[in-house]
Amino acid sequence: MPISVALIVEGHGETDAVPILVRRIAAVVDPSLSVVIRPVLRVPASRLLRAGELERQVEFAGRFVAPDGAILILVDADAKDACPAKDGPQLLARARVARGDIDISVVLAKREFEAWFLAAATSLRGVRRLSDDLEPPENPEEIRGAKEWLSRHMPRHQPYAETTDQAALTQVFDMIQARTVDSFDKCYREIGRLIRGCADREVI
Repeated sequence: MPISVALIVEGHGETDAVPILVRRIAAVVDPSLSVVIRPVLRVPASRLLRAGELERQVEFAGRFVAPDGAILILVDADAKDACPAKDGPQLLARARVARGDIDISVVLAKREFEAWFLAAATSLRGVRRLSDDLEPPENPEEIRGAKEWLSRHMPRHQPYAETTDQAALTQVFDMIQARTVDSFDKCYREIGRLIRGCADREVI
């Protein structure tokens, strides 16, 4: 059963990584589902948060998935005062103004998408040049510079590269381990909700 999900992300790495993440979670929710990702819109957070820009992107994405699909907006909450629990609902309210007829979810990774890799560090030992004795740091979501943390556990001449490593690590990191941090648990639950909602509408 094919279902359609549009994505709005902010980084080059996420354009490849987030579709992988959505499909991995969909496979857990229902292995019989086929997820069509269309489109993947990359919009820098500084631009996305401007008045009217989020709404414009959501309206455009909605053209591809209406009436039975869904939209996932996933951005990093790396600003000093960013709070996923506060800012996520505000962004969702704006998005729903643009396309109230489509199921939409907003997820803010605290502080970066890569913090989820840190939470699941033991599952990434020896993967993509990471050290074989990798251990998760305390409070992965509170670390500023998760990308730099990954680089410190890679060979000095081959540091973490978002455009090539992010998708590869997304393919294999342990999602159960990552769910120990709040923002990934929220992400996992929200993607699952979108997928189940799409599947239910297809049945109807």
